[in-house]
Amino acid sequence: MAFKIRTGYEGDLNLFKTPQSVASYGVLLLLLCAAPFVLGSYFLSQIVFVLIYTIVGIGLVLLSGYAGQTSIGHAAFLAIGAYTAANAAKFGVPIYIYLPAAGLLTGLVGWLVGLPALRLHGIYLAIATFAFALIVEEILARWETVTNGNEGMMVKPASVFGERLGEWGLYYLCIGVTVFVIVIAVNVIRSPTGRAFLALRDSETAARSMGVDSARYKTFAFALSAGMTGLAGVLYAHKLSFISPEMFTLALSIEFVMIIIIGGIASLRGAALGAVFMIMVDPLLVFVKDKLPALIGAITGSAMAQDKASVLLAAPGVKSLIFGLIIIFFIIYEPMGLDGRWMKIKTWFKAFPFYKPATFRRQKMYLKSERGR
Repeated sequence: MAFKIRTGYEGDLNLFKTPQSVASYGVLLLLLCAAPFVLGSYFLSQIVFVLIYTIVGIGLVLLSGYAGQTSIGHAAFLAIGAYTAANAAKFGVPIYIYLPAAGLLTGLVGWLVGLPALRLHGIYLAIATFAFALIVEEILARWETVTNGNEGMMVKPASVFGERLGEWGLYYLCIGVTVFVIVIAVNVIRSPTGRAFLALRDSETAARSMGVDSARYKTFAFALSAGMTGLAGVLYAHKLSFISPEMFTLALSIEFVMIIIIGGIASLRGAALGAVFMIMVDPLLVFVKDKLPALIGAITGSAMAQDKASVLLAAPGVKSLIFGLIIIFFIIYEPMGLDGRWMKIKTWFKAFPFYKPATFRRQKMYLKSERGR
């Protein structure tokens, strides 16, 4: 194996660690830009949702994976960004004005929500963010003059310099916002702010003893994560063209949490992998619901077994049950997520044929209270 010896700090200043990373991400960006010329509308829509979920996932990675704060109310931040876009577009405001404005407004709300994080930890902080999500959902349903209540509101197409932003325009806008969010996240992680996040995550007491201002960095983590989610909310509103309070429930917040659990809680690349998984799991479930009963009937030769399988797969709550099993599987067998598995595969190829089985021993995640044992 070849080891690269560091002789300076120049490597830490680069956005990409190796030239191979520049090449691989460049090729990925070129493929995304060329996708509209090759793929149909359905696949473009799926990619747009992957990009939107990736933005939210990156915000959650910074908040939970690096800063160690818990949130199960990010659907509320998405709603704030979406309704800001809907109301601004209604009055003819161009998207290049209300897109950053929505991010700043949502970031301000996130900073306010982060204030309880100064005294709350763990499950208590999660309950606080859950309560915030319920409050926002209720406000959206009651504030009819702004949100049109439970009837929802149509979202006018985005416009730039008086020109309507079509399907391709929205697609490329999503790519641009995603790249912008990734660059911001990478710079935050490699800055003193990112190191302060890691210190607070591992031991707040030790971090404070070293002079880290916990109040400042906790609230900033919430503001940054919420601001990114607000940007995603603007894109989400324009993609769906219709929003209502029922779209921003606890179930959506759980899906956002699943992104970082499945992809990797402390990995920006994992946020993208988790987003791809979450977007593709719905078509996969639909395929299973359509094909599995017929397959069971063909194997067993029983129409009754086929009918029972159809009824079982169509029962309410089956999707939630499958999602719950997926979360349990990843927590137990892949605690580092899909990105952790990808790193293991790369290490295996680099070390082959001199790898050791102990190299790939499953990681164990510890609670903060267990780290001293």
